[in-house]
Amino acid sequence: MIEVLVVDDDTRVARVNAAYVEKVPGFHVAGEAHSAAEALRQVEALPRLDLVLMDHYLPDDTGLAVVQEMRRRGHQTDVIMVTAARDVSTVQAAMRQGALQYLVKPFAFAGLRAKLEAYAELRRTLDGGGEAEQAEVDRIFGALSAPSEPGLPKGHSPTTAELVRQALLSAERPLSAQEIAERTGVSRQTAQRYLKLLERTGRARLTLKYGDAGRPGHPRASINNTQPTPR
Repeated sequence: MIEVLVVDDDTRVARVNAAYVEKVPGFHVAGEAHSAAEALRQVEALPRLDLVLMDHYLPDDTGLAVVQEMRRRGHQTDVIMVTAARDVSTVQAAMRQGALQYLVKPFAFAGLRAKLEAYAELRRTLDGGGEAEQAEVDRIFGALSAPSEPGLPKGHSPTTAELVRQALLSAERPLSAQEIAERTGVSRQTAQRYLKLLERTGRARLTLKYGDAGRPGHPRASINNTQPTPR
């Protein structure tokens, strides 16, 4: 099993990401941390650790500062950045400090699964040891080049789909397309389009809210709880 430490300042997001990790065969969550100091304590304390899913925005320091301190202490644990930080300077710094992958929030399960499966493939490739010709070197580097979000229809953004899904997840009641638009910043038409996409793929359920005199109003959406949703 590949032992994983999930680091995120938001405890709920950490739980969701940990549940995602546990759904991928061959991976096990060894621990969770919600601050830079806690992440470093876990790295020191865990008897075995293969991979850290590292958020960048932590309450007491940055994720990259944690990675830098890990390296200073001699820990060569692999790191995949999982963060909302999307400025090029942060991405470049992550590359220079040896992060193997960089996954931008928000993302769906398929996005993280693709990164983890690519990482597992890389480990299998490296386990053979020995020397590598150029073709083998290319295969090693190519093992990390997995698509981030398979399966969406053409013209749909995985980031927008996950943004709408997260709005539904955080809501205490079903939401209309207009309410989704207000919470996410997308247009009402875009919200409607992605709600229909989520319904088609079984991740959301659309219902009609009846108004005065029993007249049907606008459709409202909620997360389809018949599907396995990390909690």
